[in-house]
Amino acid sequence: MSLTDLARPEIVAMKPYSSARSESAAEGILLNANESPWALVDDERARDDEVGPLNRYPEPQHAQLIACMEERYGVPADHLLLTRGSDEGIDLIVRVFCRAGEDAILDTPPSFGMYRIAAQTQGAGIIEIERHPDTLALNQAAMLKAIAGANPPRVAFLTSPANPTGDLVDESFLEELLLAAAERCIIVVDEAYAEFSVAPSFSEKLRQFENLAVLRTLSKSYGAAGLRCGAVLAKPEMISLLRRIIPPYPLATPVVSLALRLFDPESQRQQKIMLGEIAGNKLVLLKALGERPFVLQVWSGEANFVLARVDSGARLVDHCARCGITIRSFPNAALLKNCVRITVGSRQEIDRLVQALDTYPGNAPGTGTELRNG
Repeated sequence: MSLTDLARPEIVAMKPYSSARSESAAEGILLNANESPWALVDDERARDDEVGPLNRYPEPQHAQLIACMEERYGVPADHLLLTRGSDEGIDLIVRVFCRAGEDAILDTPPSFGMYRIAAQTQGAGIIEIERHPDTLALNQAAMLKAIAGANPPRVAFLTSPANPTGDLVDESFLEELLLAAAERCIIVVDEAYAEFSVAPSFSEKLRQFENLAVLRTLSKSYGAAGLRCGAVLAKPEMISLLRRIIPPYPLATPVVSLALRLFDPESQRQQKIMLGEIAGNKLVLLKALGERPFVLQVWSGEANFVLARVDSGARLVDHCARCGITIRSFPNAALLKNCVRITVGSRQEIDRLVQALDTYPGNAPGTGTELRNG
C-alpha cells in the first residue's frame, strides 16, 4: 500500500490548479497573469532581496527560502512545503487524508486546539486519548491500541515539545507508533517549539517512515509570529498530495523577503542570544513559582513557557491582569483545572510578574512546589 491509498481518492484523482507563475518564469514582458504593470507601493525590502515587486505574483514555493529551510532543517528540497505558519500545514493534512463523516484524527488533550478545529472544519471525527490526569504524560498504551484497532484514525497529531505541557515525545515510542501506523495512519509531529529543546528533530526519521510529517514554524524561536511562515516536512509523495490543494501563492512577497532575512548570519547570531536569554529567564520564573505556596505543581517542560497548577487559576489570571500582565488559563480543559501557562518573556517582564506574584492574596511562606520536567 502506498501513501496515496491513505489519501482521499478525490484528492488523488484531482488535477491541481496551475497558476500563471507556476507555468512560466517571471521573465520578460509579463502579460499572462492579469497583474498590474505598476506597483503602487515600493517595497524596498523585497527589491533589495530580489524577491520581486508587489505588482507581480510571488513564486508559488519560493526556491531561495526553501533552500534556507533545506539547510536549516536538514531535509532535501522536495521534502519541504512552505505554508502560512503551522496552522495551514495542519489544515492541509487533515483535508487531504480525512473524508468528511468517515475518517477521524487522534488527539491527545490537553493539546494544541487547532488539531481539533481542523478536524471539525473538515467534518472528520476526533478520537480523544487523554493524557494521564496526574502527570499529564501521554497515554502511550491507549494510543497504540487506537492505532492498531479495527477503525484507526487517519491522522494522529503529536507535539514535541508539547503545548501546554512542554514534554517531549519519546523517540522509541514514536518509532513504535509509526510502525503500528504503517499503511493505516499518518503520524504528524508538530515541532513548533523544537529550537527551545536540545533534542534532535524527528525530521531525521523521514528517510525511514513515509507516513511521518513534521511541522516547523518561524513564529516562536525566530521571533516572527507576525509573518505567518512555516513548513511541512515529509516524503515527496505526501508533499505532492498537499500541493494539490494549497493555494497557488501561500506566502506574500514581503513575508518571503523578511523570512529570508531570518536566515542570514546576523539573525542567526541574534537567535542564539535570544534562546540563551529565554533559558536564563525561565530559570528565574521557575524559582519564583517554586517559592510560592499557592503554586501546587509545575511542569517545566522544554519550551518557552511553563505550566503551573495553582490554588485558583481564574483568581491568579485576574490578579495578574490587574497588574498589567496577561497569562493564560484553561477553564474548558478538565485536566488543566486551575492551571495557568506562562510564557517566558524578557527579564524585565519576568521581574514584573514576580512582583505581581508577591502581591497575590495568600502569598505566605510555603513548603515548596512539586516540579515536573515535562
